[in-house]
Amino acid sequence: MFDENNALVKVFRSARDRYTESPAVDMRIRLIGTRNRDAREYNLPSSNEVAALLIGNGGETLDHRDIIVEKISGGLQRITELHPSYMAMQYPILFPYGEDGFRTKILYNGLVVPRGRGRSTVSIREYYAFRIQQRENEGPTLIMAGRLFQQFLVDAYTSIEEERLRYVWKNQKLIRSDLYQGLRDAVIRGDNAASVVGKRVVLPATFTGGPRYMVQSFQDAMAICRWAGSPDLFITVTCNPKWSEITEALSLIPGQKHDDRPDIVSRMFKIKLDLLMDDLCIHKHFGKVWAAIYTIEFQKRGLPHAHILIFLDGADKPDTSVKVNKIISAELPNKELDPLAYDSVLEFMIHGPCEKDKDKFPCMEKGRCSKHFPKKFTDDTIKDPDGFYTHRRRNNGRTGIKNDIEIDNRSVVPHNLDLIVKYQCHINVEVCNRGRAVKYLFKYIHKGKDRATIVIERNDEGDNCDGETSVRIIDEIKTYLDCRYISASEASWRIFSFNTQFREPAVERLPFHLEDEQQVTYRDGDNTAEVLERPSTTKTKFLRWMEINKKFSDDPNARDLTYAEFPTKWRWVEENLEWVPRKKGRVIGRIYYAHPTSGERYCYSLLVPPTISYCHYYCASIYLLLCNITV
Repeated sequence: MFDENNALVKVFRSARDRYTESPAVDMRIRLIGTRNRDAREYNLPSSNEVAALLIGNGGETLDHRDIIVEKISGGLQRITELHPSYMAMQYPILFPYGEDGFRTKILYNGLVVPRGRGRSTVSIREYYAFRIQQRENEGPTLIMAGRLFQQFLVDAYTSIEEERLRYVWKNQKLIRSDLYQGLRDAVIRGDNAASVVGKRVVLPATFTGGPRYMVQSFQDAMAICRWAGSPDLFITVTCNPKWSEITEALSLIPGQKHDDRPDIVSRMFKIKLDLLMDDLCIHKHFGKVWAAIYTIEFQKRGLPHAHILIFLDGADKPDTSVKVNKIISAELPNKELDPLAYDSVLEFMIHGPCEKDKDKFPCMEKGRCSKHFPKKFTDDTIKDPDGFYTHRRRNNGRTGIKNDIEIDNRSVVPHNLDLIVKYQCHINVEVCNRGRAVKYLFKYIHKGKDRATIVIERNDEGDNCDGETSVRIIDEIKTYLDCRYISASEASWRIFSFNTQFREPAVERLPFHLEDEQQVTYRDGDNTAEVLERPSTTKTKFLRWMEINKKFSDDPNARDLTYAEFPTKWRWVEENLEWVPRKKGRVIGRIYYAHPTSGERYCYSLLVPPTISYCHYYCASIYLLLCNITV
């Protein structure tokens, strides 16, 4: 079938036969890397002829890169993921006719979009999001491939990621100009050591999953914490592959399991998570919600799960044992009175039991459960001096059978019974410690991507042959990719462009700078005089905030707002580079962090903390100048 229908197979087999007949002939199979039109517009060759090029092309250079697969000399050359035949050569069984994969310059709906209306071509992510859909009028070859489909998803997402990283790599000069803005420089380094001075290959904060992206998300979460107070509930939600919606979708193709369709699992978890956030934030399941944060994780377990932090109103905060018992349970329900609740808790909210096979469960450390299960019986919920709650687990005789082992209330994970019954999945609900554990929670949910167990790095530091100390090259792109673990679930989640971070309310990031030291970005070929005259150079958020406070604006209370409070009443319009009064929506501000080693900039940051308004800032500036305070 391949010989009759796959053009790539024909070429490779013909080249093999030609080499068998004349082994002295040195040939290349040349695949054109750039196509102006879709390959479906061309007819397949009617004869089985060999397409070969002799080595040497007279020293001519090509404007576009061609891919050459060599047989005899030079070994094999890598085919880029942007090549139309990349997937057809990687997965010949999935593309038996040698169909084209993604190629550049695919127009939306085959139409040319006029200039000024945004991008007119399909991105590589949009192409693969379209390609993995299940349609009635298409053959299900791809989605029926099982583990090969998982590999295809991972390969597709890594192609997307590699293309994004390639863009970052090629635009380093533009990105490096953004390096000195607030936290993006100081947090990554954290000191002023000379050993880290030198060339830096950086990932910008806009790159999802990068180190700056995670640090920025963490700082945004801490800004919400400063505004709304400490979080009250910590919720962990794990996808249930046995959801009726998933099993119904899998039944359309007999014999499929949830492992075979991570795309369906990811989409269903996204739907359930959105419904859960609506119940928590809009329908006030636990009470009035001031703020909410969640992050999505995949790790190495194959299923997505979410970590959620909920900030409740003062009257609804679970600050007493009675309030905690109303929303959180750590006991088995009554089997006779509520059999559905009993079965749900027994299926989803039982830890282990891990005492049967100690080597099987990841929670076991040195022969003991690291989560301290089974717990002790307790007649009532108790709050210890450190602020941690010990949930009520009464010895009421309620038991159940889990993995052929009899369990009781000591093995139940804290949960909310109504949510467990409604969503039929693992939903762990814990009361947050309002003291030392707050920062740990934010660090935990923003810890970054999961990686492999072992990382091997080459140390380029030391003395060179000339006796001079060599400079360490920090390649954040390489560091980001080293031992990166990507599962099929994460790949499908990112292909569908689902958010990995959620924050409500939104956070407006507020830069600040010294006089005439605002950040300016430009390219090598730009005219410096024109760059200095750009509105974006002289109209920063910080300078425009000062201008509004210098005059009586439409909002008489503008002067009473601190720089961090200003976005709550005013909205920054990027197109016009100005602040306008806010009519709707909730937004809080966050000032970029300045490291103590940043010198005068750090001292300047002390003048614009979240508690100082413009009037206080102006007086403090005059006082600083009169005192002639220097670093």
